[in-house]
Amino acid sequence: MKEKIDNTVSRREFLGITMTSAVLAGASVLGAEEKKEEEKKPVEYSRKIKLGIIGGGHRGNFVGGFIKKHGGYDIHAVADYFPEVANKLGDAFGVDKARCFSGLSGYRKVIDSGVEALAILDVPYFYPEQAKAAVDAGCHVYIAKPVAVDVPGTLAIGAAAEEATKKNRCFLVDYQLPLDPGNKEVASRINAGGLGPLAHILSFGKTAAWNDPPKGPTIESRLQHVVWLSDIALSGDTILSYDIHIIDGITWVMGKRAVSACGRSRICRANPNGDRIDACGVVFEYDDGVLWTHVLQSLNNNADFSDLSASFFGVKATARIAYGGKVYVRGGDKHHVGAVSGGIYKEGAERNVADFYRNITEGHFENATVKRAVDGHLTAILGREASARRKCLTMDELIRENKKLTVSLEGLKA
Repeated sequence: MKEKIDNTVSRREFLGITMTSAVLAGASVLGAEEKKEEEKKPVEYSRKIKLGIIGGGHRGNFVGGFIKKHGGYDIHAVADYFPEVANKLGDAFGVDKARCFSGLSGYRKVIDSGVEALAILDVPYFYPEQAKAAVDAGCHVYIAKPVAVDVPGTLAIGAAAEEATKKNRCFLVDYQLPLDPGNKEVASRINAGGLGPLAHILSFGKTAAWNDPPKGPTIESRLQHVVWLSDIALSGDTILSYDIHIIDGITWVMGKRAVSACGRSRICRANPNGDRIDACGVVFEYDDGVLWTHVLQSLNNNADFSDLSASFFGVKATARIAYGGKVYVRGGDKHHVGAVSGGIYKEGAERNVADFYRNITEGHFENATVKRAVDGHLTAILGREASARRKCLTMDELIRENKKLTVSLEGLKA
């Protein structure tokens, strides 16, 4: 879908700037030049995976660029709801106009064009339907997050991934933080007991206010310029569409989902058109009693708290994982200070594209990123629902309720 790059996206792209590698001290000039030539030489792949891309906005172009750069893929077909966006995406990746599809059913035409794999990178409301169709057709799936906006959709993604495993197909969720070396080192020290018994967790997510113009007669106008981020049914709300980055990081470290949550949330911007939340505070609890407080906002107010970070407070030490800046274990016998790569957003996506190819060609179909995605999404939805209802809610209650979010597709192009 069309996306207009706003302040937040620009900040994300800033996170995507890579750090330049330095030539080892003492190496000869000739040796350094030879090394540079080796680095420039592209890897040649004997197998090209025929892949389709769904979504021509920022994420579709961003990930699509790494898919093209990788060298092991043939971008065979693309789709976006808007035909001009689909054609522009196709032009960027050298796709024949005959295989640039549009409308709500464009993704089906991509699947029917004969692709082996599908990269799903458009509006999250549609992800579960698109992913299921891809797996049913025997395709491998690369999917952005959030993978769904509600409990039924999240569980459907889990079921689709299980079916993919049975069919020897890959299903990869595009997360970056758990691939970052600095965060991996901290997580390993936490899981080695470096904090002692864990007491509580504190995490933050902040983003600029998303575009939220007046609504039109149909939802078509909400499917472009990232306006869908202001509609809970389309995006899952900020706790899913943005904060899922750090919620996934915590789920990765903890290895499980929360069992209950209590919270409060509110809309405080002037003249809201969509129903996204502007500010929220939620306290999660784990089955062992560990408490986790998460604070989020989507406002243009120069907030000074650390974005997409989580601090783990143990009995004897403290640790921090983050999407940027310092990461560490402070105190105890696992003391360590490191830093997140300056290019975590870019490097993570690039690693995922490479892992997706490797998993397909080497036959790794465990699809481990999906179980964690399901746990993280259910946790985020639990926080969203508990804070919106201003009450305590258990995970069991949330799953039993199985509440589905819906939008009217009336008047849209098929």
